[in-house]
Amino acid sequence: MNTIPYIVADNKIPYLKGILEPYARIDYLSPERINAQTVQDADILLIRTRTKCNRELLDRSRCRYIATATIGYDHIDTLYCKEKGISWQNAPGCNASSVGQYVLSSLLAWSKSTRKNLQDCTIGIVGVGHVGKIVARYGKLLGMQVLLNDPPRQEAESETDFVPLEKICREADIVTFHTPLTHEGKYPTYHLADTDFFNALEKTPLIINTARGELINTEALKRALKQKKISSVILDCWENEPNIDKELLEQAFIATPHIAGYSADGKSEATRMIVQSVGKWIKTDIPTQNIVPPAPVREIIDLSGAANPLQQAVWESYNPFDDDLRLRKSPETFEMQRGLYPLRREFPAYYIKGIPPTGSPILENLGFHLV
Repeated sequence: MNTIPYIVADNKIPYLKGILEPYARIDYLSPERINAQTVQDADILLIRTRTKCNRELLDRSRCRYIATATIGYDHIDTLYCKEKGISWQNAPGCNASSVGQYVLSSLLAWSKSTRKNLQDCTIGIVGVGHVGKIVARYGKLLGMQVLLNDPPRQEAESETDFVPLEKICREADIVTFHTPLTHEGKYPTYHLADTDFFNALEKTPLIINTARGELINTEALKRALKQKKISSVILDCWENEPNIDKELLEQAFIATPHIAGYSADGKSEATRMIVQSVGKWIKTDIPTQNIVPPAPVREIIDLSGAANPLQQAVWESYNPFDDDLRLRKSPETFEMQRGLYPLRREFPAYYIKGIPPTGSPILENLGFHLV
């Protein structure tokens, strides 16, 4: 661009302020203030999932570039953007490690609660993209049998590692969803887990959803719980967010307000990716080395005398029951809990001491530093 661009940015995108100011005129607005009037003169929009980029928002805007600091992009009307010549970019994989941390911590919690040994369990991973690959790696580190289901990848890559969903329904003790939300095409994922899916389950599995709420039919899920077709459910994503189903909230083993990917590491990576994409769009090299999350409150985890070193290390980095408790106490503040989410760092931000030699390989493979 030959002139200084005007950017409207969601003020909840972390670590962004001060990064783009030398290269653009920028206004930071709360998501509810990003509307047709406020984006009318914007050349570039920097958003998150709560901003719906569609005809209603953009028809009178001169915007020609959208960058969303999220993996998903179902909040962007891509067909409309193509029609209007508006380019867009998401941040694929930005928070995959954060979701992996959430799933691993939740699995350890479920294992402790049910007294099920994860080494004896089969985990079915539906959707093997950035997040699904990490969950698969963690499952193998834990000694689990891992089943992978991803029809689009299987078709494109002709790989033999994938299995049909029917095999997961027959054999999995745990089913975890990591697909994008799609309504059309050859493999739509909207309500992928419906009544037929739950009726096909043979091992009363644990169900985990950290992808999109609409992958699972809420009413079918509640029936499956009541009919004991599934043992329990871990939900970070819900249909009709932020107005979540209170009955389902009460039934869930772990319930959180769509924060699985909310580590500071994931947020900083998303911000870095969209800044880089803006730089390419305006043909300017924008430094990103200052997009760095703060250190954790306690960087050193002491495992001396720990009965379960892996569980303690993972839970000291992130314990999902903290978020679960907040949501159960105040489900009506779903959005506020997301907006005011406390600092959370991933495994590589921590240093481990007091670890017995037999417990070090898996912790190192997770990214912890041993001292």
